[in-house]
Amino acid sequence: MRADDQITDRKLMKADFNDIYDRPDPRDYYDRLGSLDYAVPHHGQRFFRQVLDALDVATPTVVDLCCSYGVNAALLKCDLTLDHLYDHYGAERVAALASEELADEDRTFYESRRRRTPPRVIGVDTAASAVEYAVQVGLLDTGAVENMERDDPSPELAAAVSEADLITVTGGIGYITDRSIDRLLDCTSPDHRPWFAALCLRTVDFTPVADTLARHGLVTEQLENATFPQRRFADDRERDFALHSLAEQGLDPTGKEETGEYHVNVFLSRPSEDAASAPIDTLLESMIPTPSAIHLPA
Repeated sequence: MRADDQITDRKLMKADFNDIYDRPDPRDYYDRLGSLDYAVPHHGQRFFRQVLDALDVATPTVVDLCCSYGVNAALLKCDLTLDHLYDHYGAERVAALASEELADEDRTFYESRRRRTPPRVIGVDTAASAVEYAVQVGLLDTGAVENMERDDPSPELAAAVSEADLITVTGGIGYITDRSIDRLLDCTSPDHRPWFAALCLRTVDFTPVADTLARHGLVTEQLENATFPQRRFADDRERDFALHSLAEQGLDPTGKEETGEYHVNVFLSRPSEDAASAPIDTLLESMIPTPSAIHLPA
């Protein structure tokens, strides 16, 4: 089976949320995913903030792939938790607002909770309405509606990526592949390689992405013996597919997918000198009590 066919098959076997990814505002997005205990942005917030602290850049530039409505941006730029966002968008008063009224309220909501020195966040997604909303309410500094599985980045996105300090993705690997990552990193220079931080479903093999990152001079570390729940399975078909995918990779679902939830692995890719000076287990010591790291081959 070709790689493109495998990706298509994976999409067909997962629950279809296309109807909530590109609406005029994010209320249905938070409602539907919240009903499945979607938690991966919370874990991304903990991971990405520690990575940004380690980068030690005054105003870092983050490129967030598969950004949707700017969830990761909200959790990086504002003093908010994922539960705050679920509560905000699930409130009865908010439910009665038109999309334009909600956008006006959200601008104030996010601005009033903005951190003193937030990162600059560039969002990339194929969902135009979601990206436009995130830009409109001030979560994304710049948004790019682009499909890098199909096309090279636009000159505008390429210029923005050339300044990136960190590239992030939570759960998008599998919908985007090493093809997108390769095109994106072609926009960077050896003198300024961004770090790449990913939360990737255990059902998805990260090796092709790690191999591509290695060709661009980045060493990938995986946080070993530590995974995090992404969300509950929407139905038995998802669960059966996940367990089958794990079995094909020789991975044990005990205590993870077997309990009814997708789980993600944590990956961090950096220039070799950065990885050597602060291995991932040291970098994320406060996030995971007793982690160890393995290096994927460069």
